Amino acid sequence: MDPARYSATETLRNGAVVHIRALRPDDRAEMLAAVGWLGKEALYRRFLAPKRHFSEREIDFFLNVDFKNHVALVALLAEGGRPMIVGGARYIVSRPGRAKWPSPSTTRIRSWAFVAEVLPENVPMLKVFERCGLSMTTRSERGSVHVTLGLVDIGAV
Repeated sequence: MDPARYSATETLRNGAVVHIRALRPDDRAEMLAAVGWLGKEALYRRFLAPKRHFSEREIDFFLNVDFKNHVALVALLAEGGRPMIVGGARYIVSRPGRAKWPSPSTTRIRSWAFVAEVLPENVPMLKVFERCGLSMTTRSERGSVHVTLGLVDIGAV
């Protein structure tokens, strides 16, 4: 599957239907609007520093992803008949070539890790990581918590 074409629909516990899809460059206005709704504390937690606005360079970085080393998804809900970005997630490969994927006709051994830096007071995000079902290790580093989430999947295809 081409990650740049990813699309899924899920129903939330409250019955609302959310559409999750790959971020596109034409999502600029909606993404900036969604970030604009965040308060100072939420922005600080997300960027680990006070943030009032984004430079054009930062906006380009967040919008123009290659879906190989930088993947971004958005969650949309219908508001007034119009889809609005209400959430997003992304990952950036920090060490290319770390994992190797064998051909699909062989036994597979897959392993990967997501690494995140989280403020110690961002308890809601730490709880999300704890509940995600992946192995988790943490260590404190210079005012942040270094979180590593990993998966090892061994099986036959």
